[in-house]
Amino acid sequence: MTDQMDRRAILSLLAGVGVMAARPSAGLAATYPDHPIRVAVPFSAGGAVDIVARTVMDQVSPQLGQPVVIEDRPGANGNIAPAFVARAAPDGYTVLIGANGLATNESLFDNLSFKAMQDFEPIVLVGYSPLILVVQPSFEAKTVKDLVDMAKAAPGKLTYASAGNGTSGHLAAEIFKQVLGIDALHVPYKGGAQALVDIIAGRISFMFVDPVQVMPQIKANQLRAIAVSSAERLALLPDVPTITEAGYPGVEATVWWGFLVPAHTPGDIVMRLNKEINIALGDQKVKDTLLAMGVVIKGGSPDDFKAFLKSETDKWATIIRTANIKAD
Repeated sequence: MTDQMDRRAILSLLAGVGVMAARPSAGLAATYPDHPIRVAVPFSAGGAVDIVARTVMDQVSPQLGQPVVIEDRPGANGNIAPAFVARAAPDGYTVLIGANGLATNESLFDNLSFKAMQDFEPIVLVGYSPLILVVQPSFEAKTVKDLVDMAKAAPGKLTYASAGNGTSGHLAAEIFKQVLGIDALHVPYKGGAQALVDIIAGRISFMFVDPVQVMPQIKANQLRAIAVSSAERLALLPDVPTITEAGYPGVEATVWWGFLVPAHTPGDIVMRLNKEINIALGDQKVKDTLLAMGVVIKGGSPDDFKAFLKSETDKWATIIRTANIKAD
């Protein structure tokens, strides 16, 4: 009898230890956060992803009462930071700011060490920005229809630039081509700066570029915006139609930003971060900074972001597979 009781007690204790091991950070939720949080950024300081992370977390930090340290971990086409966060303890103290590469890189690279839908818990989608379809001001095409007509009249003659294979500008042009049934020659560059130089000089026909990179050239009349690749017009360019408004539905491509934590992070920690980030997104200073970058601010629930991430992952997998694209 005593042996049976001892056995039951030991088994009960071991079961409890097993539950604690499976959820190593669950007990921390009640006091979270009690020390600094770090946010891993996949790209270098000063870029759009870094600016979005700092803008939002500068507001979140005092709300949480703890420092939030931004750690730029660039390299490997944006894959170093996600790999680092995927391996981190699921305790809410290591956060990733993800961008659209999180949804595309699984299809562009073989043997990644992480999967977006399996290795992360989405917190909140900060927002997104359309890409702007630009041409040189003296270029013959003045509208999307003009560009499509030119491409169909001379398949493969028009050229489009990007900052490299698999980048957002490349993929936006690829969905544009696939949906509209046109052919144009891709000219990849090692970064967007030289691509902009060449399109301004008239050596390239068209290009899809995010607002942060191209608004100065548009304002200086060095480039002309003929459409944006989102469902709604861009507040910075209210007179420029969407591609859908131009008569060609089905072409939507954005750059986006959102925060995630490692898979198995306790739900109440995820919801605490979601709450504080949503509050920060309503702060006027944060809104002004993001809107000036061309960001459409979203916010919402973790489930909203999860559904968005799955939709993006599935959509771009099809586009990339159809075009047989591989990153540099």
